[in-house]
Amino acid sequence: MSKALYNAKIVPRRSGERGHANHGWLDSYHTFSFANYYDPKFQNFGSLRVLNEDRVDAHRGFDTHPHRDAEIFSYILNGELTHRDSMIKKGKETKEGDDFFKMKRGDVQFTTGGTGIAHSEQNESNKQVHFLQIWALPWARGLTPRYHTKTFSEDAKREAFLPILSPLKAGPGASYDDEKAAEPTLPDTIPIHADLVMAAGIIGVDKRFKWTVGANAVRKQGSRNVYIHVPMCKNGSAKIRLDGREEAVLGEGDGAFVSNVNAGDVLSFESIGEAEAEVIVLDSD
Repeated sequence: MSKALYNAKIVPRRSGERGHANHGWLDSYHTFSFANYYDPKFQNFGSLRVLNEDRVDAHRGFDTHPHRDAEIFSYILNGELTHRDSMIKKGKETKEGDDFFKMKRGDVQFTTGGTGIAHSEQNESNKQVHFLQIWALPWARGLTPRYHTKTFSEDAKREAFLPILSPLKAGPGASYDDEKAAEPTLPDTIPIHADLVMAAGIIGVDKRFKWTVGANAVRKQGSRNVYIHVPMCKNGSAKIRLDGREEAVLGEGDGAFVSNVNAGDVLSFESIGEAEAEVIVLDSD
């Protein structure tokens, strides 16, 4: 067992305490206030603003709708979700990039809302899709809208936490050319306009992972806000113990607010359920 990080404050957010809305075609759980769910205690955590765990029925979805001044990303857990946006025409498709894209497990689709953009997310398949919808607050308003889509290795996630997003390397003062180059701080990640790193891991039964706060990629070194989420992927069979603490045992749908930690601190994760546990880390300022 890894040594506990005694300075860390860990507060679980239990699955059943989340906001919940079942619209028939959409079954959605809200970690933070969203749409018709409002709780003043759960507005954001650092720059993390929205964490919804959604299931959308076959041939249903979110019609074209606008966004602005938010960093928005979808992490596909199971099934297929088709993204279209206001800058392209229906029918154009690429394997990976900024255009029409059929997202499957392992894919992440990222949007900078910036000055304003519209997109749709539709399940055009014959099976339900299960995914996380996450929003972060950008470090500047009025950014140029932009999309990124990338596939992340399942095998790599089973070895260690795999970084998915990291801050745009050029930072808040990025030039037009920097924005166009879209170079992330961590190689092979998607760049985000926030002091935030997202990572994902699939922890085998009785296996242990570690997460180094900040991942050597952030500007703010002290008082980081790390949110941990365990998606509902294994019919309740997955479970982790965070930082060796019995009060921080998390089942599927549970999360945890980790505060009073600094860049370089190491959090330990132990998979103690009957099935491997997929774990999402959202490490923000």
